Amino acid sequence: MSDDFSARLALPYLAAGQMQKHVTLNAALTRLDALLQTLVLSRTTAAQPEGPADGALYILPEGATGAAWGGRPAGTLMRFEAGGWSMVPISDGLIALIADAGEAVVRVGGAWRPLGERLGVVQDLTRLGVGTTADANNPVAIKVNAALMTARGVGEGGDGDLRLKLNKEGAADVLSLLFQSGWGGRAELGLIGDDDLSLKVSADGGTWRRAFAVDRATGRVAFDQGAARLESAVFTGAGVYTPPVWARWIEIACIGGGGGGGAGQAGAAGTARLGGGGGGAGGRSEARWARAALTGDLTITPGGGGAGGASSGASGQGGGETTVILAGKTLLKATGGAGGAGASTAAASGGLGGLLGNSGGGSSTSATATAGEERRDPFGPGGGGGGGGLDTGNTARGGGKGGIGAVAGSQAAAGNAGAAGQGASTPDLSPSGGGGGGGAAAASGAGQAGGAGGAFGAGGGGGGAGQTAGGVGGQGGAGVVRVTAIG
Repeated sequence: MSDDFSARLALPYLAAGQMQKHVTLNAALTRLDALLQTLVLSRTTAAQPEGPADGALYILPEGATGAAWGGRPAGTLMRFEAGGWSMVPISDGLIALIADAGEAVVRVGGAWRPLGERLGVVQDLTRLGVGTTADANNPVAIKVNAALMTARGVGEGGDGDLRLKLNKEGAADVLSLLFQSGWGGRAELGLIGDDDLSLKVSADGGTWRRAFAVDRATGRVAFDQGAARLESAVFTGAGVYTPPVWARWIEIACIGGGGGGGAGQAGAAGTARLGGGGGGAGGRSEARWARAALTGDLTITPGGGGAGGASSGASGQGGGETTVILAGKTLLKATGGAGGAGASTAAASGGLGGLLGNSGGGSSTSATATAGEERRDPFGPGGGGGGGGLDTGNTARGGGKGGIGAVAGSQAAAGNAGAAGQGASTPDLSPSGGGGGGGAAAASGAGQAGGAGGAFGAGGGGGGAGQTAGGVGGQGGAGVVRVTAIG
């Protein structure tokens, strides 16, 4: 132990019988003034300031300049008083507040280190605010633009894992992460009032809707509002479809073009004259593929509706084939309906429907013409009705009604005698149209024209027989393709 200076702060002692004791005492008090509640103005100022206030303290950075500062090592504590600078001896453990940086540093191992770096263990805090002020309702408050939590690696004495544990007292309590926008709740994820994981969302912070919940006992997920993403595109003309990248499945439904109705026969009284046969409805096909299997764009071509017979006894044209092509190969198709037969002395049969489709109705001279089919394919478009005929006694027969589109589903009305069939009433449920009605026969003049087939794929009605001219056949309904992406 020195007889001249204190062991820790090196404060000078008064000697027995010392002259001018006040000098030694004042030196000790000056040093204490610097080392107690130490406030340092800066530790980054390199140029020695001119005329600082008495008691000003600075920690020198590297490369400090000035008559009193130059050549001194970085970390030196300098004090200004009574017009001069003096170095203040310091020991490890001194804590200083740096005024211009708003930080606290501590002297450790001959260097200044941030105080927070040396705290080690901080226990039983009641509030912690980072960048903001914590309060009683939010004892931990953080206001930052980014935050990071990372696992301690094996090389650092950890195990490489990071597990954040959150706990609530009982099942009826809430343990959640609440996401807000403008301080209004928009989403909440956690154990909200029970022990099943759930996500709730809100548009206004007041009304909440559960999006999903995971049953803790079975792991089964329940999606209250549904989970699949569906987008449909309807092609009534040729086009290209690019399967979206988010889709998992692609469903395609095709309907071929409907056949046109045959034209009615004309002739003088005393001979039998038949109406034209109704056009057959377009066929229907559906398929589903995994999105990953569709490696390119799909070229889609809906079949056109067949034209009705225009001259006496002419047959209607068949409907066009609807195709979906991938890389030059036909992926899916729906055949078109056949045109209704033109009237002849032998027969005027209805056109056959496309593959598995509804056929058109035939003509008759002894009874009302046959209606177009609607039940061979109860979800497909209806066939066209046959045109009415005339017997040898010039008795006129009525045209057959068209077949109903999607008779077992979302029905599209068929045309009565000579009337056009209707388009699908709800295309999103079924795009199948109703068949056109067959034209009625006329004992004098021209026979009634057949009704057009409704959109999509319905057969046109056959034209009725007449004395001066047969009724023209109705136009068949065009085909269609509906593509649905499922995510």
